[in-house]
Amino acid sequence: MHAFDVLGDPVRRRILELLATGEQSAGAVSAVIRDEFGISQPAVSQHLKVLRDNGFATVRPDGTRRLYAVDPRPLREVDGWLEHFRRFWTPPLAALATELARGRRERRLRGAADPPEERNQQ
Repeated sequence: MHAFDVLGDPVRRRILELLATGEQSAGAVSAVIRDEFGISQPAVSQHLKVLRDNGFATVRPDGTRRLYAVDPRPLREVDGWLEHFRRFWTPPLAALATELARGRRERRLRGAADPPEERNQQ
C-alpha cells in the first residue's frame, strides 16, 4: 500500500496524531477513536494493523497490553516527496516573515515600543 493510501484515511491520520504525542496502548487509542469516529474496537485494531504493516507504527508488548508508537521512516519518505511542492508555500511564508520584521524595525525607528506579544517572539 502506498503511503498516501495509508494516510488518506482520516481514522489512520487521527491515530498517528495520537501516537505522535507519545507511546499509547491499543486500548487508549481505541477509546479515543471509538468516541470520535463511532467505530468498533475491532475496526480500530484493523487500522492499527494497516499502520503497523505499512511501517507507520511500531508495537511492543507490555504484559497484556500492546503499546503503539509512530515510526518516522515512512513519514520522512512522504516529507521527501512533498519537497517537490514546498516552493508553492515556502516563499510566501518567507515573505510574511520579512514583512513582520520590516514592521518591527519601522516601529523601533519611530520610537514605538513593540506590543508584548511581539517582544516575546523576538
